[in-house]
Amino acid sequence: MRILLIEDDARVASFVRRGLREEQYAVDMAADGEKALFEAQVNSYDLIILDLMLPKKDGIQVLKALRASQNHTPVLILTAKDKMRDKVEGLNAGADDYLTKPFGFEELLARVRVLLRRRGDIMPTTLSAGDLKLDTLKHRAKRGDKDIPLTNREYALLEFFLRRPNQVITRTMLSEYVWETHFDSFSNVIDVHIARLRQKIDGETDQKLIHTLRGKGYMLQIPEIE
Repeated sequence: MRILLIEDDARVASFVRRGLREEQYAVDMAADGEKALFEAQVNSYDLIILDLMLPKKDGIQVLKALRASQNHTPVLILTAKDKMRDKVEGLNAGADDYLTKPFGFEELLARVRVLLRRRGDIMPTTLSAGDLKLDTLKHRAKRGDKDIPLTNREYALLEFFLRRPNQVITRTMLSEYVWETHFDSFSNVIDVHIARLRQKIDGETDQKLIHTLRGKGYMLQIPEIE
């Protein structure tokens, strides 16, 4: 899952981003309203966490612009503005939830999970390819009857592949979605992580799922049913 965090307080942004990344979410950040709108237009996100008091464009302006452009990504407002009229304004502008600062990270995380579960009503929460299954709510992977322990990065890679079966996945796509927008796609880190993931997924079976396409990228191929 990929989240856009729109927050101009560097300490709060760093704290929230670190916590979300530990929970296996990819997190992009924007520190002002104009950059936030740009990121939301050029990238696809599963959730947006939005501060209201932002430079250049405030959070309500950002939210209204998103909804006016038919961007229906769930939005969680995270702000110090705790008056009832502020909450009403934010929710009426199109927010899906509203949390005030100071906040506990566990509560923030619970609200994030609720909003992502709502998207799960549309997006499948159990992904599969042959005898490989991934539970995106519990973050558990199995191949046949065997549990597969995954690191946060390996989980993010596998979910990305399983949501795009039989499609060419380029290094640029992985660098932007799994490693976030600032990552250097020309390093060999992607290859190392995919090699480790492939060993865990395919290492003990003759039916290989993850394939390297020379000069193109990678593909997770769903086996044909005989």
